[in-house]
Amino acid sequence: MRLSLASLGETPLGLDRTALTALTPGIVHLGLGAFARAHTAVFTEGAMRSSGEPGWGIIGVTQRSDTVVQQLAPQDGLFTVAERGDGAAPARLVSSVIEAISGRDNPAAVVERIALPSVSVITLTITEKGYRMDPQTGSLNLGDAQVQADLAGHPPQTAIGQLTRGLQERSRLGSGPITVVSCDNLPGNGELTRQLVQAFVAALPAAEGAPLLAWIATNVSFPSTMVDRMVPATTARDLDAVEHELGLRDEAAVVAEPFMQWVIEDNFAGTRPRWEDAGAVFSTDVPGWEAAKLRLLNASHSLLAYLGLAAGNATIAEAVSVPAFRAACERMMFDDVLPTLHLPDGLDGETYCKQVLGRFANPALGHTTAKVGSDGSQKIGLRLLSTVRANLDAGRPPRWAALAVAAWMRHVAVTPAEALNDPLAAELKDALPRELSARAVVNALLGVRSIFDEATATDAGFAALLEHWYSVIDEHGLPGLGNEIPHG
Repeated sequence: MRLSLASLGETPLGLDRTALTALTPGIVHLGLGAFARAHTAVFTEGAMRSSGEPGWGIIGVTQRSDTVVQQLAPQDGLFTVAERGDGAAPARLVSSVIEAISGRDNPAAVVERIALPSVSVITLTITEKGYRMDPQTGSLNLGDAQVQADLAGHPPQTAIGQLTRGLQERSRLGSGPITVVSCDNLPGNGELTRQLVQAFVAALPAAEGAPLLAWIATNVSFPSTMVDRMVPATTARDLDAVEHELGLRDEAAVVAEPFMQWVIEDNFAGTRPRWEDAGAVFSTDVPGWEAAKLRLLNASHSLLAYLGLAAGNATIAEAVSVPAFRAACERMMFDDVLPTLHLPDGLDGETYCKQVLGRFANPALGHTTAKVGSDGSQKIGLRLLSTVRANLDAGRPPRWAALAVAAWMRHVAVTPAEALNDPLAAELKDALPRELSARAVVNALLGVRSIFDEATATDAGFAALLEHWYSVIDEHGLPGLGNEIPHG
């Protein structure tokens, strides 16, 4: 029997069916993937349960496919979050998603929902590439074909296009102020989203764009956030385990680690859920939390992914169990990152680093090195090159961050073009030389200006470190790395 409102009485985890039918929409979420369901939806569910306010139901929008819609629609939006690892709570039914829409197939409905007067918050988890940024300017990529189509008035397909056209419709209808909350791993994600929306509006004809820009300035806020929870892809085995625990088949179930964190800038244009009642932290130093997560946790995740791929490790848990790889993470965090970070109040650096490695070691998550290593061109700048630059500016060699970048370079060089999961795969492959020696590959990829700025790319010390680590990985493999990285 499939999980749904009608079958709730068949599970020991049952929810109050009457209360669920009373939920009304207050949030539109763009990017309804597994992370959003295990994080934002859970916080929102907790806020509604704690406050007794049913008006924060989520209208979820998928971006690239309708798979999640097909999973959730027969289940009336219900799904299970199953925690895995030490300290895991029992499986939890989540009911905060009250509608799921395919943004690809029904963009007009997305615009319509954003304009609803009852909706006062838009949340986003669309991943780095979903923002359609020009990597050289950091602004909206106006050369993107889908962005151009959205600007021309076609039913919007990009998240920024859907968001902006929704705000435009909202202004036309007088639906009131609204807050746009980015939940993606990007520094200053709120300000970035504001700039991209403004760039979209600025590209419209002046008669159309000028009044919309003025309306946004007075009616829309874009707080920044930091989000953290590891949510691997759900497997068939996971679905079977949830069915055993639930007594019902849940095709939309997600698994996650017990840890969950959300830090939010308190800058809302209108009303909002009481997320703090569910454990969210409202802070005046979101950038400090963002930087710590990106440059400690996310950077180490990438380092383990590329070293693990080179060594044949399928999962992050396998990679962090290799003493040399774990030691490399420790050295990068303690030697390269912490000296260049200004940690926010309430965050102890040493404790956080140890916690990160402990979370990576959770074998129940099955977080694959291939998945974590995907889209590297979009990730290494934020996660690694900021640390590289900070150390170079301080006159220190970024030894361990360079190891991570070199491991990524080798991954690009040795992975067949059809298997390289990266939006810049074609550009990266075109940049590679015929001879895949350390020096040739490093020099070629440093020349990709959409990733490496001129000052970093031409730093001789950084290039030498990259060549060294590339050679160690390529010629000597794991034994060579073990000899280079102190551990014990």
